[in-house]
Amino acid sequence: MATATLPAELADATRDERSLRRFLHGLPGVDQVGVEQRAAGLATRSIKKDAKRWAIDTAISMVDLTTLEGADTPGKVRALAAKARRPDPDHPDAPPVAAVCVYPDLAATAVAALDGSGVAVASVATAFPSGRSSRDVKLADVALAVSAGATEVDMVIDRGAFLAGRYGQVFDEIRAVKQACGDAHLKVILETGELATYDNVRRASWLALLAGGDFVKTSTGKVSPAATLPVTHVLLQAVRDWHDSTGELRGVKPAGGIRNTKDAVRYLVAVHEVAGPQWLTPSLFRFGASSLLNDLLLQRRTQLTGRYSGPDYLALD
Repeated sequence: MATATLPAELADATRDERSLRRFLHGLPGVDQVGVEQRAAGLATRSIKKDAKRWAIDTAISMVDLTTLEGADTPGKVRALAAKARRPDPDHPDAPPVAAVCVYPDLAATAVAALDGSGVAVASVATAFPSGRSSRDVKLADVALAVSAGATEVDMVIDRGAFLAGRYGQVFDEIRAVKQACGDAHLKVILETGELATYDNVRRASWLALLAGGDFVKTSTGKVSPAATLPVTHVLLQAVRDWHDSTGELRGVKPAGGIRNTKDAVRYLVAVHEVAGPQWLTPSLFRFGASSLLNDLLLQRRTQLTGRYSGPDYLALD
């Protein structure tokens, strides 16, 4: 289970199951009242007009525009790709989004539609959203996505194994998926709504980072609660502390339930205050959202024109 790429203390933590358990349970406990109060306090901060315009454009550039429905079609994916390339046709200075996220069988369609745009193609994998299948099936899922050209893979951890304390199994699976990704970036979905406690969220975050995850991600969007500000604070603390220990920058992706500009700005404030301003880039912070982009674009138009445009003024799908 050990890896040679970590500092000695962290490499020792991954030596075997017992060492991993000792490390994870030795992490400082999360002060529930403290993290919730800080999240609530930061959420009340207001920003000035010029800063708000910057925040809106930054948030747009961080969106993983997502469709993960059983009824998804190539046509829907191509339409989503067109919106990702040029979110507001009447205002071409609006930045493109960070990525389009689809199921593995539609990754090739997204790759073709986004060719030359600079917008990444992300694909969920590893028996999304449950994560309940054999490792061979999960790795085949990853191979399908990567062979289709996906440059980002969003995997789900086996929450049953994690909650049963089988940390080594979860670690080994993330490592195997990371290897199967090749050059593709790996986002590790913790499904924090099923982890019950902030301490478990912190342990799962560190487990994902130790195993090589490039991002830690809150949720699949299929379980409630999905992303919350306090949980995102815990993830941001983890990547900040990881950077302090290793010098490496890893990312955070809250997903599910972030629907309006006010919420997005609250998350950006949290990023700045908890992790630091260097995380305010799409390479280190993403929003997993499908409806957020429309509200960001409406608010952007309001900032530009001084007039509010109703939602029917933009193509919503």
